[in-house]
Amino acid sequence: MTKPVAPRPDGETLDSFYHGRIRVLQTRRGYRFAVDAPLLAGFIRTRPGDEGLELGTGNGVISLLLSVKPFRKITALELQAGLADLARRNVELNGLEGRIEIVRADLRTYEPGRKFDLVFSNPPYIRKSAGILGPSAERSAAKHELHGGIGEIMDRTAAWLAPGGRACFVYPEKRRTDFARAASARDFRVLRFRHVLPRAGEPPNLFLAELGLLAEGHPELMPPLVLYGPDGRYTAEAEAVFAGP
Repeated sequence: MTKPVAPRPDGETLDSFYHGRIRVLQTRRGYRFAVDAPLLAGFIRTRPGDEGLELGTGNGVISLLLSVKPFRKITALELQAGLADLARRNVELNGLEGRIEIVRADLRTYEPGRKFDLVFSNPPYIRKSAGILGPSAERSAAKHELHGGIGEIMDRTAAWLAPGGRACFVYPEKRRTDFARAASARDFRVLRFRHVLPRAGEPPNLFLAELGLLAEGHPELMPPLVLYGPDGRYTAEAEAVFAGP
């Protein structure tokens, strides 16, 4: 059962998703999630017995959105203290303490002592040596690879994924080559893949990928997801993703 809550007067918003089923507190000036978070939540397929691990949960939005799907438990890692605290409040706000656990930890040193059926992440996209850091340290750490890049994420995912497990990611298309090289080097194979296009006929700007260790067979190549129609509004398919299952 969800709990009554009010945003803190020092700069928070309270937003609702999936027709009010999920509520999310966000900071006004710090990290705020973008369209890629609900896209990844919509892409991930869960199973009733899944033990999941999220790498870099931010305010917890992806794990929260996944709560409308079946799974046993999700452990959500977050390095930044402020975001980890916000994620815990969001878990409590939605009454999900028994299903989602927020752990403040650095993925590079975290030792869970176990493996997971599902690992997923909407990681920082910008290389550590590229781009300009903004005035918000919280937002910069969420967008730039300051605390681990694609290689380190793949290393940890390979170490923590159970046999037959799946790993799901969203990345910008411009990092696809880096992603493919890092995944292949750790013996990951693509199980499912989907491009995201801003508009029909335009190049993709994002991709969604599900990986498996030493997986065999041909990957499932899903039709591209087009976000906007000619009228500038979300397409019916995009609206369906954002509305939730």
